[in-house]
Amino acid sequence: MKTRILKYLCALPLLVSCNGGILGGGNADEPKATPLVETGELSAVQTKAFVLPRFGRFGSFRIIGIEEHGKHIQPGDSVIQLDPADVTKYIVDRETALESQLASLEKMLVNQENRDSEAESTIKSELATYELRKLTLETAQFESERTRKIKELEFQQATIQLNLAKRKLELNAIINENDLKIQQIRVNQIEKDIRHAYDIIPQLTVRSTMPGIFQIAWNRRTRQLFQIGDEVGHANTMAYVPNLTWMKVKTQINENDFLRIHEGDKVLVRLDALPEVAFDGEISDIGLFCHPKDWSNPRHKVFDVEVRLLVSDERLKPGMTVSCEFLPTEND
Repeated sequence: MKTRILKYLCALPLLVSCNGGILGGGNADEPKATPLVETGELSAVQTKAFVLPRFGRFGSFRIIGIEEHGKHIQPGDSVIQLDPADVTKYIVDRETALESQLASLEKMLVNQENRDSEAESTIKSELATYELRKLTLETAQFESERTRKIKELEFQQATIQLNLAKRKLELNAIINENDLKIQQIRVNQIEKDIRHAYDIIPQLTVRSTMPGIFQIAWNRRTRQLFQIGDEVGHANTMAYVPNLTWMKVKTQINENDFLRIHEGDKVLVRLDALPEVAFDGEISDIGLFCHPKDWSNPRHKVFDVEVRLLVSDERLKPGMTVSCEFLPTEND
């Protein structure tokens, strides 16, 4: 009986090791981690957006010409033409106002010259009166005291009048200088407005600065692509030109899988339209913040992830749906 029990105890470690791997330390039967696959959308690494800037007082423009959606374009090609009618009308109005202000400036200069001439004539007249009253006062020393008093008062009055005339001339010079500055500022401002308006006109012909495929943006008012006749407001995006040489994928990763990936990890990207072909890629950016994937289910949290394609292929187009198979590094 004891011999049978000893044989059983000797065989037990071997059985445990084979079945559970407890004593043998084996992990051949441990379940492997499920592949990490997420869907995403292709976009160009480099994209030129045509956004209407603010041109001073001009808040919106009408499209009078736009390139065909999906057309290949080259740098320098004209892609959008905006209506310059409002700018042209503004230039005409400001040029008319400039002529009026220049005429006012010329009239002001003539009036100032006439006032200066009148002031100088007044000074000459008052100076002559002053000299006469002074001479009369000097010759009245042998006359009665009453007469001398009158002559002194007349001389004082002539002195006052002469000083007033000189002061008036000085004040006229100051007033003329200030009036001239104000009028010159008005003229300069109008000239500046005209130059600015002329500078706007060439910018209303929008040209591409890079090669790519021309994509017309959506008009949020009409919920259609922008077309001829539509009004474009300040800061509105009118079109895009993605450079199709290099593409990237915008996707998301579940918060539970966040620690399984790192920047630089390899990714296999497959087009939904061509699932049998895998394109090599790598993680180029991982979002810093976790956010709900869908606000209707705020408990489902994700991180934004960007995958850069390592190959260039004409079959990769912006907007195509892809699946990304993440290949974590071995030390993960």
